[in-house]
Amino acid sequence: MNRGKVRSRLRSLDYSVVQQCMHCGLCLPTCPTYDATKVERHSPRGRIALMRAIADDRLEPTRAFAEEMYFCLGCLACMTACPAGVNYAELFEQARAEVEERRLLDGPVRRLVRAVTIRWLFMAPGRLQWLARLLRLYQSTGLQAWIRQSGLLGLLPARWRELEAMTPRVAPAFSDELIPPVMAPRGRRRYRVALLTGCAQDVLFSEVNRDTAEVLAWNGCEVHTPPHQHCCGSLHAHNGELELAAELARRNLDQFPPERYDAIISNAGGCGSHLKHYGRLLAGDRRYAERARLWDRKLKDVHEWLAMIGWRRPRADGQPSVVVTYHESCHLSHGQKVVEAPRAILRSIPGVTLVELPEANWCCGSAGIYNLIQPEMADRLLERKMAHIRSTGATVVANANPGCLLQLQNGVRRSGLRLRVVHPMTLLAEAYRRAGACEEGWAAEPGVHARG
Repeated sequence: MNRGKVRSRLRSLDYSVVQQCMHCGLCLPTCPTYDATKVERHSPRGRIALMRAIADDRLEPTRAFAEEMYFCLGCLACMTACPAGVNYAELFEQARAEVEERRLLDGPVRRLVRAVTIRWLFMAPGRLQWLARLLRLYQSTGLQAWIRQSGLLGLLPARWRELEAMTPRVAPAFSDELIPPVMAPRGRRRYRVALLTGCAQDVLFSEVNRDTAEVLAWNGCEVHTPPHQHCCGSLHAHNGELELAAELARRNLDQFPPERYDAIISNAGGCGSHLKHYGRLLAGDRRYAERARLWDRKLKDVHEWLAMIGWRRPRADGQPSVVVTYHESCHLSHGQKVVEAPRAILRSIPGVTLVELPEANWCCGSAGIYNLIQPEMADRLLERKMAHIRSTGATVVANANPGCLLQLQNGVRRSGLRLRVVHPMTLLAEAYRRAGACEEGWAAEPGVHARG
C-alpha cells in the first residue's frame, strides 16, 4: 500500500478536538505508563502532542508513533483529571485507526492474529461460542491438567507458557442456557429492559449475566435477553477497526430497537463505555444516526440504572458477614463516570463491610488486550494492584468488568491469596436468594425515568 495516499484521520478530525489540550500536565500523575517511566511521550500530554503534530502536517505517522499509541492503556484516567475536558477517548481511537489503515505495525503474524480474532472470531456470536466449547472440552476432560503436569509446556517459549497459564476457565453454560429470552419481574412490572450479555462475559462469566437478570427482575424489570447477541464493538474500536465497530453497532441496533425499552443494560464497564457512544460512531449514517442517539440515551450500566430507579435492599436474614473491597473498572469509572453507585449497592447488602481500596481507580493492567500485547507493563500494574488489595484485609474483591475479573483472578492465583473475585451483581443476587425476599423499603429513592 502507498502510505502517502492514505487519508489521515487525525488531519481530518475536527481540529477543536485536537487543540483542546492546554498542556497543563494535570493528567501526568494519573497516567500509569507515565508514572512508571517518567517519559513525556508516555503521557497523555505527550501522546496528544504527537497527534497534533500529525494533524498540523508537521509529522508523518511512523512505527514509533504506532508503538506509542499501543503502549497507551486507554484507561481514560486522564479524562477524569483534565480540566479542559479533552476527549482523549476519541483521539485515542482515531490515532489507532490511522495506525492500522497505514499498516505501521504490519507483519505476517500480527496480520494473521488480527484477521482470525478481530475480523473473524468476534464478528459472529456463534464462532466465539464454538471455540469456547472446544476449550471447555479441553478443560473438563482433564487434558489441560495432564498437559500442565506432564512437563510438555516446558518445551514452549517462555511467553507461550505465560499465555497458557492465563487461559481462562470457560463457563459450564452460556447465557442463553441460563436466562430465558424474557424474564418476568418479581411482582409488579415497573420497567421493560434489554440485557446485553457481551462476548467474554457470555462464555467466561455467564453466571454474572444470570445474576444481573435476576437482580433486575427482583427490582420490577421485565428483562429481555435475546440469544445469539453480537459483540458490542469495543474490541474493534479500541484496536483501530472503526468500520467493523460501526457494523456491529448497526447489528445491535437492529437486534435491540431502543424505542422498545425503558433501558438497555450493560454490566461490563469496558463494553458500556463504548456502547454509550454509538451516536458518535454512526453520526454520518443517515439510516442509523437518529436511532443511535436514542440508543445512547437508553444505554445504562446496571449499577447506574439501579441507582436511578431505586433498588430493593435484601433482608438481613441468614446473610453472612464478609469484608469486601471494590476495584473500579477504568471505563466504568473514567469512561462512564459511574463511581458511587456500585459502592452504594455493595454497602446496602446486609453483612457486607466495604473497605475502600487504595488507588481503587488505578488500572489493574488488563485494559482490553493490553495484558497480552504489553505483558511487562501489565504485570507491573497487576503487582501494584494486588499489594493494595492485600492491605485491605478483604476476603472478596468486587469488580464490574470481565477483563479486570480475569486479570485479578490471575493476580490472586500468582499471589497464592485466598480471595474471591466477583461482580457486585453476583453478591446482590446471592443476598436476594438467601433471604428469599426483600425489605419493603428501597435502598435508594426511585428516580423518574420516562420512556423515550
